[in-house]
Amino acid sequence: MFIAQQKRKENIAEYVLYMWQLEDLIRAYKLDIESIAENVINKMAYGEEQKAQIRDWYESLIEMMRLEGVQEKGHLQMVKNTVSDVTDLHYALLKSPKYPGYSALFYQTLPVIGAFRQRQDNPDAEDIELCFVFLYGVLMLRLQKKEISQDTQIALTQISKLLALLSHNYKLYLNNELELDEPEV
Repeated sequence: MFIAQQKRKENIAEYVLYMWQLEDLIRAYKLDIESIAENVINKMAYGEEQKAQIRDWYESLIEMMRLEGVQEKGHLQMVKNTVSDVTDLHYALLKSPKYPGYSALFYQTLPVIGAFRQRQDNPDAEDIELCFVFLYGVLMLRLQKKEISQDTQIALTQISKLLALLSHNYKLYLNNELELDEPEV
């Protein structure tokens, strides 16, 4: 909970990946709060009051996963909304003549995204969502201590640059420090 709050403020891409990882963690413990408390929460270096807050938070995530039908796969609506918000900002940055560096980086990354799209089950996914899926896949490979090919490493570097810049702009946007063109009415 505390980590998620910090990541949401500081780096939206890390927040999305962290929340996806938590969803998988909850699934690994079969949505059982007692198992999560014993194996995860109780091992955290927090006081009892903070652990109680974290347990409540996990319980609410479990309840949301059940209500939204994502016990086995998929993502919580609040996380999907975040990805959608980031995607909306991505399009706004592309449309704005004030951010040519962002547009240039995106178009440099587009071939990597396209190559990854061809290997996905969801060809209609937005480019930014595919970037998140790619990074999450690499994260899972690393956690499993699997080898990452040179091509994947090159793609990782390119996609990471794009999401880092988008995350930076998202933080500026949330702080009202990003000048976007007003939409035409």
